[in-house]
Amino acid sequence: MKTLIVYYSLEGNTDYAANRIKEKTGADLLRLIPKKAYADKGFKKFFWGGKSAVFKDKPDLEEYDVDLSSYEQIVFGFPVWAGTFTPPLRTFIEDNKDAIAEKSLAAFACQGGSGAEKSFDKMAKLIGIEKFEITGIFIDPLARKNDGTDSDIDEFASKISE
Repeated sequence: MKTLIVYYSLEGNTDYAANRIKEKTGADLLRLIPKKAYADKGFKKFFWGGKSAVFKDKPDLEEYDVDLSSYEQIVFGFPVWAGTFTPPLRTFIEDNKDAIAEKSLAAFACQGGSGAEKSFDKMAKLIGIEKFEITGIFIDPLARKNDGTDSDIDEFASKISE
């Protein structure tokens, strides 16, 4: 099954997981990049990122070139912000809702605390599905790199490859 991983990463955790999944599955990657970057440290990071997530902002994204019709499966990856998925994913989903509606869909979230389960529910609702076929939750996989987290990512990769 041809798979595309669509993700946003601020601190590198989601990028690490996405690339590890790519290595294990051969999936293609689409990293979403907002035209206006989010702060990546200090109070501004939490305040503006959290505000943007809570208020369901849809940031403009750098142009990307992908033919979604050539993929059977789409995997979304994101860090959890303020108990929800990141705004760049909201922009992508709303811009491509019809093209992703009939795909096999999975998602993974990177978090330092909690909120991933609710994030999956919120994203599924936005897409118009009851739930994702497969989900994975990884605790700061780059910042707290360890064999257990790598094993969890590998297990997720094997599930989406079945």
